[in-house]
Amino acid sequence: MCGIAGIIDQTNSPADNKQLLEKMLLIQHHRGPDATGVWSDDVIFLGHNRLSIIDLSEAANQPMHYKDFVMIYNGEIYNYIELKKELEEKGHHFVNHSDSEVILHAFAEWGTDCVQRFVGMWAFIIWDKNKKTLFASRDRFGIKPFNYIFQSGRFYFASELKTLKVSPLFTNDINENQVARGLQMGWLSYFDETYFNCIKALPAAHNLTLNQNGLKVERYWDIKTGSYQKMSFKEKSDEFYRLFSDSIRIHMRSDVSVASCLSGGLDSSAIVSLVQEQNPGKIYKSFSIYYEGEGDVDERPFINEVIKKYPTIEPHYYSPTETEVAEHFHKALYHSDVPATGSSFISQYFLMKLISKHGIKVVLDGQGSDEFLAGYMHSFYRLIGGMLNRFDVVGSLFETVDVNKRIGSSVPKMGAHFLKSLLASMKSEQSLYELEYRKYYPFMMNTESNDVPFQLKDVDGTRLDQFLYHLMFSTSLPSLLHYEDRNSMAFSIESRVPFLDHRLVEFCFGLLDDDKIHKTETKYILREALKNVLPKAIYERKDKKGFVTPGENKWLRGPLKFLMENDQKLPDFINKQKASQIFKAYKAGDNSKATLVWRLAVLGEWG
Repeated sequence: MCGIAGIIDQTNSPADNKQLLEKMLLIQHHRGPDATGVWSDDVIFLGHNRLSIIDLSEAANQPMHYKDFVMIYNGEIYNYIELKKELEEKGHHFVNHSDSEVILHAFAEWGTDCVQRFVGMWAFIIWDKNKKTLFASRDRFGIKPFNYIFQSGRFYFASELKTLKVSPLFTNDINENQVARGLQMGWLSYFDETYFNCIKALPAAHNLTLNQNGLKVERYWDIKTGSYQKMSFKEKSDEFYRLFSDSIRIHMRSDVSVASCLSGGLDSSAIVSLVQEQNPGKIYKSFSIYYEGEGDVDERPFINEVIKKYPTIEPHYYSPTETEVAEHFHKALYHSDVPATGSSFISQYFLMKLISKHGIKVVLDGQGSDEFLAGYMHSFYRLIGGMLNRFDVVGSLFETVDVNKRIGSSVPKMGAHFLKSLLASMKSEQSLYELEYRKYYPFMMNTESNDVPFQLKDVDGTRLDQFLYHLMFSTSLPSLLHYEDRNSMAFSIESRVPFLDHRLVEFCFGLLDDDKIHKTETKYILREALKNVLPKAIYERKDKKGFVTPGENKWLRGPLKFLMENDQKLPDFINKQKASQIFKAYKAGDNSKATLVWRLAVLGEWG
C-alpha cells in the first residue's frame, strides 16, 4: 500500500517538474513513510511513497524497472505467488519477492490483459520508455484511488485529490453536480467526476492509456448475472465457503503482522472467525470502536461472542471522547479529501488511529458484503418489487408482513413499505434514484434545471440484482471505499477487504434472489456457508446497525456545534435561505433532516 504521483508536462522545466513532484510526494507522505523514490526521463516524472508490506527489502522499492518498463504502484496483488510461478515457467526471472515485480513481468508477458489475471486491489502506471506510452489501471471495485488532471497533453496524477492542488493546472472550481449528489444522495463521487471540475478519477475496472494520440479510458471488466442458479443450495453454500475461504487465505499474505477491524456485525465477525478457523490457536488482534450513553451503539456484547468462541483473539477497544472528536475533526476532514456526507468517517478515523498505536500495518475489514449480498434493509423493496413483476402477489404480501414484523413496524409503516415495493416494481433504478434525488431531502441547489446529474445504466438480472449492481458501482460502495482508503492511509495502514475478491462477487451475482434473502434473512448464503464457523449469536443476529455514531444528533449539538454556524459559509450555488431555515429547525430540536444538516454544515467547513 503506497502513494503514487507523476507529471507529464513539457511546458515546465525539468527542475520545476522535479520540485513539483517532491511537493506532491510530501503531501501524501502518510501513504508510504517507509521509502520515497523518484525517476524521470525527458518526458515523464514518477514518484512513489512506499508502505512496505511484502518483501521489506530495498530491492522492492519503487519506481521499479524491467526491460523498457518503469512502474509505480499502490495496492496488493494477492495471487502474486501463483502468477509468479506461472511466469517463471514461461522463462521469467525475478530479483525480489514482491508482488510489484510480478505486475511488471505480467505486463511484459500479457500486455494490458494482465489485469484480467490479478486478484487484488491496485492503482498503477507503467511507462514504456521506448514507445513513450503510459498505461494505468485501477482495480475492479476502485478500492485504490487514481486521480488525474489532463489538459492539452499535460498530465498530472496522484493517489489523493489534495496532492493535485499543487499542479499549475489545478483550479478551485467546485463541481456543482458532485456537491448536489453529495447533499441529496450522500455520494462522494460519480463515475470519473470528483468535487473539482478539473480533477478526474479513473473509474473502477477501467484502464487508461496516454500516448501521442491522446488519452483513452476503457472498461476491462464487468459483472454478469445468473450463471449458478441451477446448482443446489448445498452446492452453492459449499462454493461460497471455498471462495471466501480462499480469499481470506490469500488476503493474509504479508511480511508484517495482520489484524482485523471487528464491529460485532456479521461481516467482520465472519472474517475474524474464518481467520481463526484457518489458523487455530493464532494470537490475532482485533480492534473496535464503541460509544456509551443514551441512544449510542455499543457492540461489545456481540464482539465478546466472537472472543468467547475464539479465545486467542486479542481484542482492543476505544471510545472517542467528545473532546477528542472536536480536536481531531479537522484532521479527519483533511484526510477525507471531500466534504464527508456522514459522521461515521470520524469513528473509522479513530479506529485506524487505535490500530496504528499498536504498530499494525495491515488490517482486514468487511466492506462490500452488504452491497452484493443484500445486507441493507431497503433491499427488500427491490426483492418484493421483483416478486410483483413475476405476478407473485401473495408471496410479496407475505414477505412484506414478515419483514415488517421482524423490524417492529406499525401497520401504516407496513403499508408504506408495500407501496415503495410496488413503486420499485414499476420503475427503473434510474427513475427511483431520480425521485430520491429530488424528493427525499429539500432540494438545495440554486438552479432551475430539472436535469439529474447521474445516469445509471440498465443491467441484466432481477430487480434485486439491478439494485445491488448499482450499490457496487454507483451509489454506496464507492463512498465506503473512499473513506476506507483515506482513513487507513492517514495512519499508514493498509486496509484489505476480502469480501471484494472478484471471484466471490461474480459467483454471488450468479445466484438467485432467494440465496441472498431467504424468509427475511439477509445475506443468507453467507450465514449458512459459515454457520459452523460463526458464533451462534452472530449467525442468528437479525438487526443491522452499520457503523453508527452519535454525530448527526449529539456531536452537532455538542463538540461540533461550531459547524452549525456554517449556513452562510456555503457556496453561492446553494440556497442559503433554505439552508438557514433547515438549520433553525434543527437547532429547535427537529432531527428529521439531521443528515442533511450534517452535510450542509460540513460542506461549509470544507469549502
